[in-house]
Amino acid sequence: MARANPFDAVVCVPTFKRPEHLVQTLASLARQRTGLRFAVVVVDNDGASQAGLAAAEAVFAKGPLQGQCVVEQRQGNCSAINRAFTTALAAYPDTRYFLMIDDDELAQPDWLERMVATAQRTGAGIVGGPVIPRFQPGTRPGLDTHPAFAPAYDKSGPVPMIYGSGNCLITRRTFALMGAPPFDTSYNFLGGGDTDFFTRARRSGVTFYWEADAVITETVPLARTRTGWLAARGLRIGAINYRIERKHAQGSLGLVTLAGKSFAIFGVSFGRAILNLVRTREPTIALHPILVALGRCFAALGIEPQPYRVSTPRLRTRGK
Repeated sequence: MARANPFDAVVCVPTFKRPEHLVQTLASLARQRTGLRFAVVVVDNDGASQAGLAAAEAVFAKGPLQGQCVVEQRQGNCSAINRAFTTALAAYPDTRYFLMIDDDELAQPDWLERMVATAQRTGAGIVGGPVIPRFQPGTRPGLDTHPAFAPAYDKSGPVPMIYGSGNCLITRRTFALMGAPPFDTSYNFLGGGDTDFFTRARRSGVTFYWEADAVITETVPLARTRTGWLAARGLRIGAINYRIERKHAQGSLGLVTLAGKSFAIFGVSFGRAILNLVRTREPTIALHPILVALGRCFAALGIEPQPYRVSTPRLRTRGK
C-alpha cells in the first residue's frame, strides 16, 4: 500500500544564532512556485538560547510550510548538517531528493522546481546552483567577482563536482552510497565539510550537475567585505584544500609530495596575484591566491584556523 501524502523533496536548513534571517529564509521557501510537495527540516545548533528553534516553530505554526525543528546540541556546522540530513532521511523514507539552504540565504521562487527537475532529467546524484551575494549598502564595488562570492560555474551542465552546500540537492541514493554520517565532523570548526563530502562523492563515482538558473541569494554583511575577513577566508580555503588532499595522500611519500606541492603553489601564487591585479584592479582579489597558498603552507605545518569555534554556554534541553 502506498504511503499517504508522500513528499517529493525535503529542504534542510541548519541555523545558528540568526533567527531573523532564518524567518526570511523560510518565507522564501513558502513562496516557491511548484507543484511538488516538500517538507522543511530546521536544525538549530544553538543549544543555549534555541532562538532559531522558536522562530521556526512560529513559522510552521502559521503555515503553509510543513516540517519539523530539532536542536543539535553538539557544536559545529557539520554536526548540524548531519542532524538535518539524517533527520530528513529517517522522517521521510519515501522522499528521493534532499536540498539544503543556509539560514542567511533566500531561494528564488522557482528554485525548488528547477533543482528537482534537473535531478529527475539528468539522473545526477548531486545538483548544485549559484549563490549570488546581496551586498549591504556601503560595500565597495567589484567584490561580486571575488572568489569568496563568485559562483563556481557560469553555465548549466555536467560538472566535475560542486564545492559548497549552500545551494545543493543530494539524492537518497547518494546518501546510501556515502554512508553515515555524511559530513566529516573533524571539519566542524574549520569549515569545508561540504567540499570534503563532495570530493569523496566524486571519488565514489557520483555524478554532478550545475543548474545555473536555480538561484539562491546570500545576505553579505559589511563585516564580510572587509580586507581582514577576506584574508582570513583565503587562508581558510587553503587549509581546507590541504586537509582534503592530505586525507587521500598515500603514505609518507604522499605527505611529503603534498607538502612540496603546497609550497610550490605558494611560489607561483605571486604571478597569479599580479595577473589578478591587472585584470580587476581590486587588491583583495589580487591577494586571494597568495592567501590560499599561504593557508595550505600553514596547514602543512599543523596550523589551521577555527572560525566556527565559539564558547559554549550551559545547554537547554528543549527541542532535543
